[in-house]
Amino acid sequence: MPLVPLPQIIVEPLVRAALLEDVGRAGDVTTDAIAPAGLAITGAFVSRQPGVIAGLDLARLAFALMDPKIAFEIEKPDGERVGAGDAVARVSGPARGILGAERVALNFVSRLSGIASATAAIVESVAGTKARIVCTRKTTPTFRAIEKYAVRAGGGANHRFGLDDAVLIKDNHVAIAGGVAPAVRRAKAHVGHLVKIEVEVDTLAQLDEALAEGVDAVLLDNMGPDDLRRAVDRIAGRAISEASGRVTPQSAPAIAATGVDLISVGWLTHSAPILDVGLDLDC
Repeated sequence: MPLVPLPQIIVEPLVRAALLEDVGRAGDVTTDAIAPAGLAITGAFVSRQPGVIAGLDLARLAFALMDPKIAFEIEKPDGERVGAGDAVARVSGPARGILGAERVALNFVSRLSGIASATAAIVESVAGTKARIVCTRKTTPTFRAIEKYAVRAGGGANHRFGLDDAVLIKDNHVAIAGGVAPAVRRAKAHVGHLVKIEVEVDTLAQLDEALAEGVDAVLLDNMGPDDLRRAVDRIAGRAISEASGRVTPQSAPAIAATGVDLISVGWLTHSAPILDVGLDLDC
């Protein structure tokens, strides 16, 4: 499926807030002191390491907000693989505007490209299976839309965007309700007919209880491959199966081989390392 860019109305407040945070109350005093007002420069965004690029639309917007006279031309679009030394975009225009927005633009691109690259590594590790890699709600506050976009850029898919997307009954909900069955029954009585219900289970007994209540999906939490296979056999296509818990590119193939539909990975958005991208000027 083609990668669809995020609407500007979603990303503009984030980029604007980041620029305001960086320019402070007096602007870029270093560049204003050193670069003449009329100086024009050119340069390239260059990846220092291999990976998958993401976030270039946010970089372009950062420069446009800082100075509309800045031109930003993308050479490697979001979702494309890049090698060390590859130029992913070129920028040209007033030096003061370019250097003033440089760090904000690079922060977005490096952060989102890191998420896309980490996602791609796990997606590749389960190639040939039916399992899809999905992210979670473990995102940087206010950055959820763009971090989940980066997961899509890396070939993954998205889980819930928020608490109102779907019902996900977790261990604390089960504890409050007094069991899986009463929790599911309360959820079904509360939500509309279009709202799906998923239950997190960590034992096969809980799985049987959830299946008996006719849930749409089950999250098999921290189960080993043997239990996951048993769980998939018991589900037998009656619900979507999702595995989670300490998933890495090394452990994902064995998890995917059990036949689960989804593998959710929280660290993709909460602690993926950045992809090192820098701005090299042509001077």
